[in-house]
Amino acid sequence: MGVACIVIVVTVTRKVRRYSGGVYDLGLHVVWCPKYRRRVLGGRVAVRLRELIEAKAAEKGWEIIALEVMPDHVHLFVKHEPKASASYVANQFKGFTSRVLRAEFPHLKSQMPTLWSSSFFVASVGAVSADTVEKYINTQWERPWTKKQKEEAERAPRV
Repeated sequence: MGVACIVIVVTVTRKVRRYSGGVYDLGLHVVWCPKYRRRVLGGRVAVRLRELIEAKAAEKGWEIIALEVMPDHVHLFVKHEPKASASYVANQFKGFTSRVLRAEFPHLKSQMPTLWSSSFFVASVGAVSADTVEKYINTQWERPWTKKQKEEAERAPRV
């Protein structure tokens, strides 16, 4: 009996941005939760939270790739500029949305001391895997245009 194998090829297109210092493609996966992991992000609160996150991203010039508001946490995949650190990006969303949501929805103010937990998760997201980057770095000398440089470096007298 034969075994069927299905291969799925995914092509990732990289959209680089330019600024005076170079080009970049930086993405972050950010996750944060309400204080005590309370399930307060439903209904009108969830709709408004999504609007606020999109507004903050537009204000900063960041691109939202994916956004999911769950009852007790938020997942965000956002592309940002190189000058913004991961913690800066996360805290921009958390601070802005907390202020506005607590002003617009009084029950969020009366039920909880703060809307968001002080912690968050953030991970860099790229168009290639860590293994691909490692292999690329480890095989630099195998490139046709660098073989001559490697040979010259190996022949050079050691100091």
